[in-house]
This record gives sequence, structure tokens and C-alpha cells, in this order.
Amino acid sequence: MHLLLVSFVGGRGRDGCPVITFPDYPAFSEIPEKEFQNVLTYLTSIPSLRDAGIGFILVIDRRQDKWTSVKASILRIAASFPGNLQLVLVLRPTGFFHRALSDIAFKFNKDEFKMKVPIIMLGSVSELQGYIDKTQLTEDLGGTLDYCHNRWLSSRTAIESFAEKVKRTAQILQSFGTELAETELPNDVQSTSSLLAAHTEKKDKMKEDIRLAVEQGDGILGSITEPVTENPEYKLNQDELDNQTTVERLLAQLHETETAFDEFWIKHQQKLEQCLHLRNFEQNFREVKAALDIVSERLSAFTDVGNSCSHVEHILKELANFEDKSCETVTKARVLASEGDAFIQSNHYAVDSIIPKCSELHHLCDAFTTEIERRRNLLNKSLELHGLLEKSMKWCDEGIYLLASQPVDKCQSQDGAESALQEIEKFMDTGAGSKIKELNKIYREYAYILNEDLKEHVQKVFQKQESMEEMFQKRQVSLKKLAAKQTRPVQPVAPRPEAFVKSPCASPETMQGGRQDHMTSRDNSWSKGLVQGGIESRTSLFFQQAVIRHVINELIETERAYVEELLCVLEGYAAEMDNPLMAHLISPELQNKKDILFGNMEEIYHFHNRIFLRELENYVEYPELVGRCFLDQMEDFQIYEKYCQNKPRSESLWRQFSDSVFFQECQRKLDHKLSLDSYLLKPVQRITKYQLLLKEMLKYSKNCEGAEDLQEALTSILGILKAVNDSMHQIAITGYDGNLNELGKLLMQGSFNVWIDHKKGHSKVKDLARFKPMQRHLFLHEKAVLFCKKREENGEGYEKAPSYSYKHSLNMAAVGITENVKGDAKKFEIWYNAREEVYIIQAPTPEVKATWVNEIRKVLTSQLQACR
Repeated sequence: MHLLLVSFVGGRGRDGCPVITFPDYPAFSEIPEKEFQNVLTYLTSIPSLRDAGIGFILVIDRRQDKWTSVKASILRIAASFPGNLQLVLVLRPTGFFHRALSDIAFKFNKDEFKMKVPIIMLGSVSELQGYIDKTQLTEDLGGTLDYCHNRWLSSRTAIESFAEKVKRTAQILQSFGTELAETELPNDVQSTSSLLAAHTEKKDKMKEDIRLAVEQGDGILGSITEPVTENPEYKLNQDELDNQTTVERLLAQLHETETAFDEFWIKHQQKLEQCLHLRNFEQNFREVKAALDIVSERLSAFTDVGNSCSHVEHILKELANFEDKSCETVTKARVLASEGDAFIQSNHYAVDSIIPKCSELHHLCDAFTTEIERRRNLLNKSLELHGLLEKSMKWCDEGIYLLASQPVDKCQSQDGAESALQEIEKFMDTGAGSKIKELNKIYREYAYILNEDLKEHVQKVFQKQESMEEMFQKRQVSLKKLAAKQTRPVQPVAPRPEAFVKSPCASPETMQGGRQDHMTSRDNSWSKGLVQGGIESRTSLFFQQAVIRHVINELIETERAYVEELLCVLEGYAAEMDNPLMAHLISPELQNKKDILFGNMEEIYHFHNRIFLRELENYVEYPELVGRCFLDQMEDFQIYEKYCQNKPRSESLWRQFSDSVFFQECQRKLDHKLSLDSYLLKPVQRITKYQLLLKEMLKYSKNCEGAEDLQEALTSILGILKAVNDSMHQIAITGYDGNLNELGKLLMQGSFNVWIDHKKGHSKVKDLARFKPMQRHLFLHEKAVLFCKKREENGEGYEKAPSYSYKHSLNMAAVGITENVKGDAKKFEIWYNAREEVYIIQAPTPEVKATWVNEIRKVLTSQLQACR
């Protein structure tokens, strides 16, 4: 703008009218009309409304101009001035001619100026000072007002720039506020978190812009008041005071805008944070709800009330372990419900959505706690019942032992009969706190835990108790007769076992499925093969029975411990790999690898827990049927081969991730001292344990009923062990290009010394071959025999397992065998293609050689029969 043609210097008339000066400007007439009007409009807008309402005093300086120009200037100003005028003062030209002309022309042309205020023609600045005090005039008009036009322009530019920034900031804040108000809340945690971050970032930018604007306004205000700061006696002129007021008003407006925005932002941020809390709550609710469903489903599987004290104690221990493991899930659910309750108390905007979820969490947790307590009470009641039953059974066993241990020869005398009678009467007195008195009372008291099996067990124990008491009564009758009269000496003869255990319930006709119902009858059946008459053998009989029962008890107890360990691994590790609460600890490479790591361990667990363990517990009183129990389940034991075949893959995966935080956390929760790999070895150790226990039972069961089943079971278990062992070795073969499964079943494997004799080879090579054997590991399949080199074993744990480098193989269809080699009973020959190649094999022992020769002969014979 052409602000040089006019200036608002800040001076005031005597009544406070703002003074606008039009200095001498040669190109005044050349200024475009629109720009001229803009300048006047801007200058009249600077004073306050009150001052502008009084009216302006115009000082038109034309001392160096001509009258014609003066006239044109006055006419132009009169036509364009937008404000109220109080007085127009014109400093006329100083030249004599133009001065005289202006006086005459003004008088005759006064009406042309169209101004409703007086126009006063002044001849000098001294006359001007008669209307305006010299302190309100600049130096060029003879005054003392400190004024610099460039400084005034700079100040006005800064103020206008600040005003524009304040206006723009207010508009941006309003637009941003509208955007925030119209934003839809997201439905997931990630989007809500991102939106909150984005809005916060924009808010921070807005706040920074406001801070810079306030800093700019403070700078302008400081420059206006700087003279007063430097000189307290300095008085700001009215223009400076107006500028100060304007800047302070703009700053106040900016602060008001910022305050309003801050209040709005606090509400918006609170809503977004509540939304984020809600989305986190909903996500955690889904995860915790899924985890609660899992633990509730697992809890529903605790339906078994047990079949013995140790079994019930085992189930109670499992229940306690399960409760401990589930405690974390239940605690998280309760904490989450408490968070939801806190949201409700804080008047969260989504209370209607939160309340039902909190109610469901409280209900699920309370239901879980109630149900687990109910299950515990049932098991404790079952433990109490089994305690009564076992106490009764123990009393019966002690009674039977007492009857069996009374010397027959001494009972023939009166004193001996009386002594034996006293022993029996004394023992019968101990039954008051041990035996079952009323069967119906037991049925009533334990009705809610009595399933068919347990009810049948109670009946059998009660029948056993009655049978034992009947035997005691018969013995008492006999002893009383002996004590009443002196009998002649008799030759001591060992009673038949049936003599003191006969029971009306023990006959084969009364046994369900041929199984004896009473321990005493079963013991006699079992002991027939142990002792064949003679009191002197009775001590050996009871010792052997005790050993056998000890082995059976050990078998069952270790089986329970084994099942518990498997369950511990499946729940504490395998199930946790599917737990959404643990997903963040599992590296991406380990995800979806559960089947590789654990193989078919779950299948093994279900077989032992649901089938084999229960069968063993059912046969605990039937020693003669333990072997049959193994044989009935022998087909299911084949699952161990599958487990061992997967072992190398499992071992390799474990080596990669053994340091995983996930496994460490699982081990910490389980409070295990050993890491997972030790528990992954349990199935291999267990299948080995069976053959040791069967051997121990067989050792004390010669010629007993069921001994043949025990022997057959042992043979079958050893066969599975061999297959497992062979399988472990076979999968360690490396370098074989074909498919090992196409070679047929693996029959044998073992390490041998091998010499090779090539018919077409050089004589020195043949001589060398005869003196330097090779160490080879042979794998005999139905269709081929493989020669491999055993590698050195390194590392620890599974890493010690050997591996075998494939060297070559022989097709069994082209193989011949020489069973004996002169000079060494451990050697035999395998030759190929009519003895073109001869392999001299030296076994570790003659027995190993015989086994291999027989197996190879069977293969060749079966091939010959197939050809025929």
C-alpha cells in the first residue's frame, strides 16, 4: 500500500481527535483510486471506536505544491474519506503567487469541497500549532512528537501479522475440533491406539503453534513497551497505547481460544482413552473367556471317584495341581472383572457393554471355584470310603494270615487249641473299628459317589469280610471241640490251602466271568503253584506272595506317576502353546510345531490313563491276570514306535529353542527342576521299565496260574523294545538315496567286524581285506541288508544318539549265506552274485551270530517259497 502518501502518527487534537497527516507527495494524483481508498480505510480503523467516533482531524501539507494540486487533493480526500471528520487543516503553498491565488480561489470555490466540516487554510506551522499542540505534531510540522515512519510501518506490519495468525489459529483449532467431534470410534485396540496417537500428535502441533503465536504477541508487546521499560518516565503516545491495547486484546483472544480447545481436548482424549480401555478390556475378555472355557472343560473331565485310596489321593493331587495351574487364569479373570467394575464406577461411556461382561466373568470364576470345591469334597468322601474298605480288607488279610500261620500240630493238643482259640478271639475283638458293620448304611452315606464299579467293590469287600468271619467261626468251633477233650496224637499233615479259605462265594459258579471274587480264594489259586503242601514251605509262600504284591503295587504306583508326568507335560507345555495368554512368549518359528515337539504323547497319555492304568487297578487283586492285562493291550503299545520315530525331529526342534522364554516360563510355573527334554524321554524310559517289572514277577511265579501269560507278555514287550530300538537306529541312517520303507520290515540291526573278498579284485587287495576288518553296522530288512559306518557320539543327552553313514547294500534276492567259517565260531559269510563278492561277518558272540544266521535263513526260505 502507498502508506507514504498519508500517515497516522498517533497525535491527538485537544479534544482527543485522532490526527491524520497528508504529507507533501508529488505523485499523489497518480495513486489508483482503489488503493487510495484502502489506505484511508485502514488508517481510520486503527484508532479505537470511541476515538474514531469523535472524528478525525486531517492535516494536509501542501506548502511545496501549487493551488491547482491543492484543490485536486482536497476534492479527492473529501470524496474518499470513510470516517467522521471534525476539522481539515490545510498548509497552503508558501510561494507568493500560489499563496495569493489559493486565498482568492478558496473563497470563491469553497462550496465545491462538499465537506460538512470547516476547512481552514493555514499559512505556517505556527498557525497549525494554534489548533494542535506541538507535542502532537511531528518535527516536519514544527512539533516534538517522536515519530519514525519506517518504525511505524514495521510495528503495524507485525501487529497485522499477529492478528492474522490469531485469526488463522482460531480457525484451525475450530476445524480440528470439528474433525475430532465427528471422528467415529474404532472397534479394535490397534486402530484405537493409532487414532489416539494421531490425534495427540495433531494436538501437540496445535499447542506448539499457539505457543509460537503467544511468543510472537509477547514479543510485539515487549517492543511497544520497551521505551517505558528502559525509561520509566517515558509516556506512550496514544497510537502506542492503542497498539498495546490491540496486542493485549489479541493475546487474550488467543488464550481464550486455547483454553476452550484444552477443555474440549480433555473431554475428547478422555473418550478416546476410555475407548482404548474398552477395546483392551474386550480383547482381554475374549482371551480370558477362552482360557476359562478351557479350564472348565478340563475340570469337567474330573469325574472319576477312584478305585482305591492311592488312586483317589492321586486324583486329588491331580485336582490340586490343576487348581494351581488354573489359578493364574481365574486370577486374571477376577482382575479383569475388577477393572471392568472400576470402569463402571468411573462412569465409562460404554457401561451397558461392560456390565454383562463383568457379570459373566464373576459368574464363571465363582462357578469354577464352586465346582472344584464340589469335586474335592466328592473325592474326599471317596477317600474316606476307600479308607474304610481298605481297612476292612487289611483286617481280613491279617485274619487270613493268622489262620494260615497257626501251627497245625500244636492245635491238636488241648493247650495248643486253647492258645489258638484265644488268638482268634483276641483278633476278632480288633474288628470293631475295622470292619464294615452295615452295608445299607454305607449305601446311604456314600450314595452320591457310588457308581456301579464302586458299589460292586463295596459288595465284594463286604462279602470277603463275611467269608473271613465265617472261616473264623468254623475255626473257633473246631478249636473249642479240641480244647474240650484230650485228643490222641496225630501225624502232622499240612492242610490243603482250600481248608481254611473255603467260602460259599468262592466257587467258580459264583464268579463273574470266571474271575474269583475274594482275595483269599484268589490267593489260594495263585499260591497252588508256589507251594505244594508242607507247613515248612508256608514261610516261602508268604514271602513270594509279598514280593509279587510288592511288584504289582510298584507297577501301579509308577504307572500313576508316569500318567501324572505325561499330563503335567501336556498341560504345562503342550496346552500352553495354544494358550492365547502365552502367545507373546512363543517365537514365530516355534508356532504350530507342537506336533513335532511332543509327537503322539497325547495318544500315549490317553491310552495309559483311560485304559491301561484302570485295567491294572482292576487286576490288583488278581496277580494271575496281570500278564493277560499286558497281552490284551499289546497292540496299543505299538504307539511307542511312532513316538520314537518322531524323536529326532523333536530333539532337533528342542535344541533350537531350548532357551526360549516360553519354555522357561512353563518350567517356572510347574516348579520343575528338570527342563522339558528330560520329560520327553519318559515314554522311552517307561517302556523299558515294564520288562524289568515283568521279569521280577515271573521270577517268583514259576508254575503258577498265569505264568505263561506273564512270559508271553514279557516276550511281547521285549519285541516292542527291540522294534523301538531298531527304529531309533534306522532313522539315524544318513546318505541313503532311496526310501527305507520300501526295503520291508527291519528285522535285525547290530555292529560287526566285516571283511570283503572280491573275486575279481587284486590279490594284494584281497590279502589286505582279510587282515584289516571294517567296523560296520548292519541293518537286515526283508528285501535288503544295509552296510553303514557308525559315527562317533558327541554332545549330551539325545545328542549322544549315534548316526550311521550309508555305505552300500545287498539285495536279499541275490544273497547267499555260509553259516560256518573255519577257525572262528563267531563268523559267517554273506556272498553276492555267486560269490563274486564275499562278506565275512564276525559277530560279537556266537549267540548273536546264531540269531542273525537264523533270521537270514528265514528271509531266504520265505523268498524261495514265494518263488515256488
